[in-house]
Amino acid sequence: MIEPIPRYQPDDLESWHPKLRRILSYWQRIHPPRGLPGRQHVDPVAIGDLLPGLWLLDLQREPFRMRYRLVGTRIVEAIGQDATGMWFEEAHPHIANWTEALERFRLVAETGRPSRRRGPALFWSHRDYREIENVVLPLAADGINVDMLMVLTVVYLADGTSR
Repeated sequence: MIEPIPRYQPDDLESWHPKLRRILSYWQRIHPPRGLPGRQHVDPVAIGDLLPGLWLLDLQREPFRMRYRLVGTRIVEAIGQDATGMWFEEAHPHIANWTEALERFRLVAETGRPSRRRGPALFWSHRDYREIENVVLPLAADGINVDMLMVLTVVYLADGTSR
């Protein structure tokens, strides 16, 4: 059984973008007493201002694949299309090494532990976006088996501002 994660507290939380800190805090608040929160615990109204940068991915275990369930407007803009319902590899055919590209997502699915990253966009790029920061949060309808990932992405423009 997966250990409850509400105590998850990264050492570098202060360096996280405030929106990422908020979604992590929200994820921790919706945690049931045991196990992981599921999609059924997420209230879009509670995180309404974060929705433009939010994406949800349904997981397939064998072989490991991800399908876009929900794609926020900022992500649609960054991808250049509404990828809702598309498999990840369909939406991003330019990715050469899928094993490496999916490793971070697979790790979150296997461990039930969030993952944060800041750096260049790996899957998409918009001409005005210079860097991204995101957090991948596991969701499990049964509280144990991760079946969905909730990702919040913040984009940084050339002038250093974020959206």
